[in-house]
Amino acid sequence: MNPFGDILQLRVRYSETDQMGTFYNARALEWFECGRSELMRRRLKMSYADLEPQGVFLPLVEAHLVFRGGARYDDLLEICSILSMPGRARLHFEVSIKHAESRKPVVDGYTVHAFTDRQAKLIRPPKWFVDLLDRAAQVSCPPIRD
Repeated sequence: MNPFGDILQLRVRYSETDQMGTFYNARALEWFECGRSELMRRRLKMSYADLEPQGVFLPLVEAHLVFRGGARYDDLLEICSILSMPGRARLHFEVSIKHAESRKPVVDGYTVHAFTDRQAKLIRPPKWFVDLLDRAAQVSCPPIRD
């Protein structure tokens, strides 16, 4: 499967800032989730909620973040998420968050998600899901701006 991506714009909400007026570091993982959720919704035409009734779950098994700069209340951010499947039973989401206008970096990183069943037992991705990934990888996506 070829990697493919999506870009989401998100404005920093007041509740995401700390006493110093910048975003609270744990919010970055929530923004990563926003990016990957929209990527799945836009590119695969399905959400996590669509997977679960079919017995497929994608728990987070690894996360890595590098904080590059700050973001304050009302800043418009661009979340670039790129999906790949480097192995047989894991999805890898590479994420870069930047200020939409200045292009100044905020956070870079990735998350890794395993395929499991309802009992959290590792499974191979179903063929229908792999087919979705392959089809999505064939469609061009918005250009990734640096």
